[in-house]
Amino acid sequence: MTNALGLAALLTLAAFPVFGADLATTTFRDHVDSEGNISLPADARDSWVHLGSWVVDDADAPGAGFHDVYTQPGAAQAYRDTGEFADGTVLIKEIRGIESAEMTTGPALWAGEPQVWFVMVKDTQERFDGPHWGNGWGWALFKADAPDVNVSESFENTCKGCHVPAQQTDWVFVEGYPTLE
Repeated sequence: MTNALGLAALLTLAAFPVFGADLATTTFRDHVDSEGNISLPADARDSWVHLGSWVVDDADAPGAGFHDVYTQPGAAQAYRDTGEFADGTVLIKEIRGIESAEMTTGPALWAGEPQVWFVMVKDTQERFDGPHWGNGWGWALFKADAPDVNVSESFENTCKGCHVPAQQTDWVFVEGYPTLE
């Protein structure tokens, strides 16, 4: 009976997401290569935690579109437990076009086709020194027509300018992510 309970407990724990060092091991194995090149995780919308959504409803504004942000389940739990992003946390902001129509409930807006993905990878160990790594994060930008190519020029030129207002919250606009509360 004790062996059956032990096996059941082990199977239950195996079903929980990775935390701490396991999160970093998984991230730096699956989403960052040995030279610090970041890849776009393919399954985020299906199996990661949705942190929140933003809508930039001005077609002329940088980042115009419907923004959905995702992270690994273990990363969301680690943030709720500590108030900080754990080493290996991956944040993906998927920006989609805005669709609209008059519905029976009134004018409606919803997310259209993906346009770009911004990816941030928390690196508390400073594993990489290169143009896409800075301020404790790796930074990448992928376009819908080439989701395997990081088209970001660099952290300084492509990413930092938009994130300066979030510097006090580890460069992340956490106020838009109710799942982290």
